[in-house]
Amino acid sequence: MAQRLYIGGTIIDGRGQALEGHGLLVEGERIARLAPTAEFEGFAGERIDTTGMTLLPGLIDCHTHLCLGAEGDPGTAQGKLSAAQLAMRCLERAQATLAGGVTAIRDCGGKDYIEFAVRDACNAGIQLGPTIMASGRVICMTGGHGNRSGRIADGVDEVVKAVREQVHAGCDLIKIMATGGVMTPGVDPQDAHYSAEELAAGVAEGHRFRRSCASHAQGEEGILNAVRAGIDSIEHGFFLTEPAIEEMLERGTYLVATLSALRNILGNAHLVPPYALEKSRKYGEFHVESVKRFYAAGGKMAMGTDAGTPFNRHGENAQELRFLVEVGVAPMDAITMATRNGAELMRQEERGTLAEGKFADLLAVHGDPLADIEAVADAANHALVVKNGRLAADRRDSAPGLRRAAE
Repeated sequence: MAQRLYIGGTIIDGRGQALEGHGLLVEGERIARLAPTAEFEGFAGERIDTTGMTLLPGLIDCHTHLCLGAEGDPGTAQGKLSAAQLAMRCLERAQATLAGGVTAIRDCGGKDYIEFAVRDACNAGIQLGPTIMASGRVICMTGGHGNRSGRIADGVDEVVKAVREQVHAGCDLIKIMATGGVMTPGVDPQDAHYSAEELAAGVAEGHRFRRSCASHAQGEEGILNAVRAGIDSIEHGFFLTEPAIEEMLERGTYLVATLSALRNILGNAHLVPPYALEKSRKYGEFHVESVKRFYAAGGKMAMGTDAGTPFNRHGENAQELRFLVEVGVAPMDAITMATRNGAELMRQEERGTLAEGKFADLLAVHGDPLADIEAVADAANHALVVKNGRLAADRRDSAPGLRRAAE
């Protein structure tokens, strides 16, 4: 079995440790050894010199949409594609994501299960791409957020049926919409859409079939309904009030903040639908403050971007680390959110950290992301991406240094 030794640079293991003077030996698809460099004296196999670089686990994005292409109005653009065209675009976006240093993703809402074919091809190794978990059709109320391509369900019985449909179709997780959202016209993110009873029934049914459950939840009432229902992760979390934070801490509920979503809308104001821009401006500051409070309280967070929403491009997912650090998250904590925590939320225990026996999903970057998060947040600084031990991207020769920081 082929061996490859990564040696010379710093290693960040995904569990909050930065190791100097260590090497990482990969054998086939997995990590065979992580040890001090002295142990590898006389190693005769292939060596990858990471001097001047930092080696860390491949990043994990817990909130993406492969069926959306980051246009100004992605839903309208999606609707113009045939199923065959959309499948090809999904694969292209998955591969761009991998090239951008992200080796595992959750797809949190697709269209007609088209993304499942891409998931299956990438997960089986037929196509080179990230590990993908997919929710299938989002579950929403009549007129609710996501109703264009989601599974509309009203009432407890219908919500349970909708969950069963996603399980039958082959979903990996359940995505249920607790509130209104930004990219659906005529709904308000502050409004609770599903009742507490409907959410509790949907989450219980998902858990009964061993699926984790994620909830689009932006307003306080909807967040509390989802948390009390036993949801595994709150997606976005615009209005994390003290009661919501306390209950999330008590239950160990994850927050997937997706700061990239509103940042990219606000940064391209003249190119997005007016209704989306209005809501982004109205709720952007609340969102940032909620993330700050949740982090300060010690809440569990995993990285997610909402990639596919306006100008939130697949392959640029790592920028979320920049936005997390800008709101006060320590660089090491941001990296842990994007590695170990993401793997835990995805129930991918064999990924997310650098340890013997784990799959060799790796990202090598020029520089030190603990000193300057741009080393990892800007994909121009990525030197190597490794998926299951296989080189997926090799940009060592470009050696750009910290381009964005220097500009």
